[in-house]
Amino acid sequence: MNSVYRHIQEAIANGEKLLAVLIDPDKFPIESVVGFIKKVNTSRATHVFVGGSTVKAGVTDVLVAEIKKHTQLPIVLFPGDVTQITNNADALLFLSLISGRNPDYLIGKHVESVSKLRDMDLEVISTGYMLIENGKETAVQRVTGTHPMSRNSIQNIVDTARAGELLGMKMIYLEAGSGATHPVTSEIITLVKQELQIPLIVGGGIRNKEQLLDAYHSGADFVVIGTAFEDDESFFNDLK
Repeated sequence: MNSVYRHIQEAIANGEKLLAVLIDPDKFPIESVVGFIKKVNTSRATHVFVGGSTVKAGVTDVLVAEIKKHTQLPIVLFPGDVTQITNNADALLFLSLISGRNPDYLIGKHVESVSKLRDMDLEVISTGYMLIENGKETAVQRVTGTHPMSRNSIQNIVDTARAGELLGMKMIYLEAGSGATHPVTSEIITLVKQELQIPLIVGGGIRNKEQLLDAYHSGADFVVIGTAFEDDESFFNDLK
C-alpha cells in the first residue's frame, strides 16, 4: 500500500519530472487500447490516469482491466464520480474540489465512496483539485456546478492551494480543464509551487512540447496530458 505516492515523492526528491497520459473512458474505445498503450510505453510517460467528468457505470472497470494487460506503468484513477472507482487500478486520486463550494465535491461524493472503497485494496491519495479559468466552459464546471478560479486572482489561488495542504492533502492539482483554450500560466504554477511542500500536478490545455517544458520549468512536478493525444497521437514522437 501507498507505493504509488511513495514513488512519486521519491522521484521528485531525485529531481525527476513526472508525466501522466489521461485516458477518458467516455471518449476512448476499448479496441484502441493496444495500439495507444504501446505508444505510451515508448514515451516518457510515467503514469496512466483514467477518468472523465461523465462516464457510464462499468465502463472504467473494463477499460482499466484491459490497459493493465499492456503496461507496467501505474494506473491511477482520476474519477468524476463514484461509479468510476475500480479495484483494477493501482491508486485513486481522492479529489476534493477546493476551488469550488459545492459540498458534494468537497466531501459528499467522498462519503458516498467509502462503502465501495472499504472492500478494495486501492491506494487512496487525497488531492486538492483546483479548476482555473481557461477561456471556455469545461465539463468539470458543468458537472459540478462550480465556477473556475479567475486567472487574475493569483493570491487567492495560492492561498487556496496552501489551505489544501494545511487540510492534509497529499497533492495539489491545478486544472485548466479538458480542451482548455490555454493552460495554467507559468506565474500561477511558480507562485503556487513556492508555497507548497507537497507535489504539484498541472493539467489542461498543454498541447505541445514547449508548453510541457514550460510547466516543468515553472515548478510543476507532475504534468497531465489528455486532449493533445486524443487530437494528435504524433505528439508521442515529441516525448520519446
